[in-house]
Amino acid sequence: MSADASSVDALYQVIAGRRGGDPETSYTAKLFAKGRGKIAQKVGEEAVETVVAAVSQGPDAVVSESADLLYHLLVLWAECGVTPDRVWAELDRRAGTSGIAEKLSRKG
Repeated sequence: MSADASSVDALYQVIAGRRGGDPETSYTAKLFAKGRGKIAQKVGEEAVETVVAAVSQGPDAVVSESADLLYHLLVLWAECGVTPDRVWAELDRRAGTSGIAEKLSRKG
């Protein structure tokens, strides 16, 4: 089975459903219990691990670390009340726009 946006949407629903769960039995519930700052810290840690894998390890490590990063990012989205469809809409809005032009449009 290959993952796509619907797989991310499905994982997000599972993650969001763990909010308020038992931190003793769910890692996701434990992250929610620790709060936004800890969740954001985990996203940063996973991002660094993904970069390290890309620079000094093979593709399998990049895949593994990317999955960890995406999972923690989805936990952060859920904590912040951001749903995947909002992110997909933003990506759609940016489609066909030069990355340079898009960055310049945010500097105002």
